Amino acid sequence: MMQLFARHYLSTVASLGSPGVDELRWLKPVRPADKLHLRLRTLDTRLSRSDPQRGIVRTLAELVDQGDEVVLRVTVVNLLRTRDGT
Repeated sequence: MMQLFARHYLSTVASLGSPGVDELRWLKPVRPADKLHLRLRTLDTRLSRSDPQRGIVRTLAELVDQGDEVVLRVTVVNLLRTRDGT
């Protein structure tokens, strides 16, 4: 999940790392033959209180199997460089 998230969602130009993840839940076992894909939804965004050149983005990430069942759900928090500091 993190490889897909980092490779296809995070900006290599703007990403400043992550303070962590929240509410990680494995909802169903994953088997070796499973075909998985990642579904993402931005929950909220805001400027950092300590540095207006940083934004904080909370994203709901769901790992979904071939039967369209969610097997993993996690809220990811990322720090991103803003375009102009506003």
